[in-house]
Amino acid sequence: MSFFCKAVVYLLLALPAVAHSQVFAKITIRPASSADPRNMRMQVLPNGDLIANAVPVIMLLSYAYDVPVDPSPRLSPLPDWTIRERYDIEGKGTANTSSLQGSDSRSRIQQKIRGLLADRFRLAMRVENKTMSVYALTVASSGPKLQKSALTDKECTFDTDPQGCHNVVPGFGHPLNANAIDMDDLAHYIANWTDLPVVNRTSLSGLFTVNTEGWFPMRLPLPPPNVPLDANHFAGLPTIFAVLSKLGLELNRQQDILPVYTVEHIERPAAN
Repeated sequence: MSFFCKAVVYLLLALPAVAHSQVFAKITIRPASSADPRNMRMQVLPNGDLIANAVPVIMLLSYAYDVPVDPSPRLSPLPDWTIRERYDIEGKGTANTSSLQGSDSRSRIQQKIRGLLADRFRLAMRVENKTMSVYALTVASSGPKLQKSALTDKECTFDTDPQGCHNVVPGFGHPLNANAIDMDDLAHYIANWTDLPVVNRTSLSGLFTVNTEGWFPMRLPLPPPNVPLDANHFAGLPTIFAVLSKLGLELNRQQDILPVYTVEHIERPAAN
């Protein structure tokens, strides 16, 4: 990419929030009333309103830029507070906001949250497209073995409630348990624990209900305090390749070009 192109990309992402000022008519951000992770929930209502409880900033970044919550080569290291501190956030949509239901809702929600990050967290982001090794999520030669969700795209916007849409419910070994996810959601989720980024190349559309066992992470999380570093509580779990094969899916290593994000500036939000 030429210097000029890089400069244009940087400006588009790093300028102050003037261009995003109408993303939400009103934004309220407060320290979370409860720091308990079990109370964490983030949802975007069909009218465009955002309601988030006890969410860390990394969760907003993860959804807005399609990067893992766990450390990733696609996102520069972040200040500790963006992971540790939690916020209650309410964003009220503008009066002329159209419904966010439908197939284009994901990108529109992402743009709204990027605007919120720029407006209130003064986020300045530099982006470069880089060639790297990835896992391509594809359909196996035997065909997909997926159950269609009872919900449709028109009925769903992002919600981290266990019965919500576009969300995988956490569990031991991060099983793939979800009420209504698409293949982009699946690729985004498993990339938190794979040794390479994951991209959706299935060409499958629609929402699916998925329930699998947990799997052995390629990138082990840090153990709890006073637990030896070599302790592996995931020993005995199947690989992600074995879990996906039961769904008629595969991960195939290949080269791809993906955006890599560097946070040039971010700060705690000012009090309302």
